[in-house]
Amino acid sequence: MIRTRQIMMDQEGVLLAPYAQKSAQTAGRRYPEPPHPFRTDYQRDYARIIHSRAFRRLEYKTQVFLNGTGDHLRTRLTHTMEVVSITRCIARALGLNEDLAEAIALAHDLGHAPFGHSGEEALNERMREHGGFDHNEQSLRIVERIEKKYPEIDGLNLTFELLEGLQKHREFYEPPPGSGELCYLNPSLEAQVANLADEIAYYSHDLDDGLDCHLIHPAQLAELAVWRDACEGVRSRYPKIEGEELHAYVIRCIIDREVEDVITTSCERIAAAGVQSVEQVRRQPHPLVGYSARLFTANQALRAFLYANLYYHPDVAQMNRRACEMLGRVFDAYLANPNLLGAHTAGRIETDGLHRTVCDYLSGMTDRYLLDEYARIFPGRVS
Repeated sequence: MIRTRQIMMDQEGVLLAPYAQKSAQTAGRRYPEPPHPFRTDYQRDYARIIHSRAFRRLEYKTQVFLNGTGDHLRTRLTHTMEVVSITRCIARALGLNEDLAEAIALAHDLGHAPFGHSGEEALNERMREHGGFDHNEQSLRIVERIEKKYPEIDGLNLTFELLEGLQKHREFYEPPPGSGELCYLNPSLEAQVANLADEIAYYSHDLDDGLDCHLIHPAQLAELAVWRDACEGVRSRYPKIEGEELHAYVIRCIIDREVEDVITTSCERIAAAGVQSVEQVRRQPHPLVGYSARLFTANQALRAFLYANLYYHPDVAQMNRRACEMLGRVFDAYLANPNLLGAHTAGRIETDGLHRTVCDYLSGMTDRYLLDEYARIFPGRVS
């Protein structure tokens, strides 16, 4: 039997929780399209992101450490795949739409600039008087405008629910045009899951990378409840485990514990709220997907530790500072001579303005492409 789109949508109606976002209930796309015979709308979104140029470039973009500094260190692409994995687990346990949740997770970092958060700060500084730069907003800009896959329209023409999931940190969310609904405070549970999975992934895996690079030392971690609890549990089961093997298993246990906590806590919150539809989820005053109070406090301490001891570590900061100086010089060179952008990119200056066009172009670069571009514009010059 061939599993048609209709059969899959019928199965969603039976298998998914009442508060899950069903494919059959999508608000659709900005530009209507005929349905696909063998894929739901969210499965099509997933494929469009996978096949986008912006997604492919994540392989060569910095997570914390500059791309190319270590074979085992995370890039934006490997981080994204880890977020997808965690998202799938939580969404499945809560009876949510895995296709939608995973598609949101796949797209969540498309807007990141080269050189990680340092690159984002450098671009935001250059764009301060021109609308600023935020990687979440840039992810939306990429899928709605910059990617070009269809002759008559800009962007990937993704569903409203996928775009909703990329609107992180919004004070309110706007319903689809013509729906007659008022603005609301929270996105779908699928979007909430992808958002929290991102946090779980980067806390734990940045900790892992920091240990691998010896910028973080195990003795520093003893005061962190997240690390201490997991480490004690591992040692009770494997008293002889030491070194890198211990650290790797502790990281694994931290992730497992965080995922279990989110599933259990979120299930309790959903039940307490009594929601029976995705519309009711959106009208909730607070997110329903989250950590327990104890783990939330422990994660805040972990976050503070990572900022103090890894993200702003002198070795990381010095390397990122040099890279961002190059980014700034290339930005200024494009402003002074837009012909350096190339005809295709320069063609957007009239509609988007010079600064935004330059920002779009630079933010889409991989680490290595920006370094090559610096060498092209400033031959023989050392940063």
